[in-house]
Amino acid sequence: MHHRFQSAFAQLPAKVQSALAPLLDEEHFPAMLSAGQVSSLLSATGMDEDALAFALLPLAAACARAGLSHFNVGAIARGISGNWYFGANMEFHGATMQQTVHAEQSAITHAWLRGEKSLKAITVNYTPCGHCRQFMNELNSGLDIYIHLPGRAAHTLGHYLPDAFGPKDLEIKTLLMDEQDRGYALQGDALAQAAIRAASRSHAPYSNAFSGVALECRDGTIFSGSYAENAAFNPSLPPLQGALNLLSLNGYDYPDIQRAILAEHADASLIQWDATSATLRALGCQHIERIQLS
Repeated sequence: MHHRFQSAFAQLPAKVQSALAPLLDEEHFPAMLSAGQVSSLLSATGMDEDALAFALLPLAAACARAGLSHFNVGAIARGISGNWYFGANMEFHGATMQQTVHAEQSAITHAWLRGEKSLKAITVNYTPCGHCRQFMNELNSGLDIYIHLPGRAAHTLGHYLPDAFGPKDLEIKTLLMDEQDRGYALQGDALAQAAIRAASRSHAPYSNAFSGVALECRDGTIFSGSYAENAAFNPSLPPLQGALNLLSLNGYDYPDIQRAILAEHADASLIQWDATSATLRALGCQHIERIQLS
């Protein structure tokens, strides 16, 4: 079991511990549960979905990297596929506050980057901030997604974000988590191709500045992230954060990164290169490349 889970695991109900232990024994537990694994946990524990998600929140929060705030937030995004995806807040020493990933963003992009088509609910241990409520309003589930908080009745995002402003106000038809593929021609090695594929599926309807990042770890594992824009602009999540989020949730650490590639248009209306390279260097990665899309 990864050391980050040990304290949280010890506090779980005995039935949950017994059912979950074999999964956490994986060398790199992927911080997600397949629909089949969720079904097995429900059967073994006798819990309903809401109770199980609340019980698992401490494990999600244990994935947080909150070196600045020391305030761990965990979230679990429940996909229409039946898969559950963990998320946690991420902060980066040496980078700006704007590079921070909120727990809800973490869980949502985790699901999106693993191919989930839509979300039906998100469970979180603290009330979503305005930033996260706006980020969720970009989803194809929109204001209908349910938010579950400890000790409260479940409500839709529409309850928490009344009189909302979102992509539909700007006549945007393709929403976050809708299938997108710009069909950029692949080139280079496996890492380069992963960055290009991530750019192809990025969500950037406001700037059309499609971009993707791929990170290669020392053991050869590759994690990629796609740019996710928001109608309110500021809650947009850069592609590097998507890739770092997956890397961290899978139990890797920043020193494991040996090489990174950003794929973007050289003449785009906004450029990811400066922020991407500065953040990666702050995390200790010096081998950073850029591919120009065409």
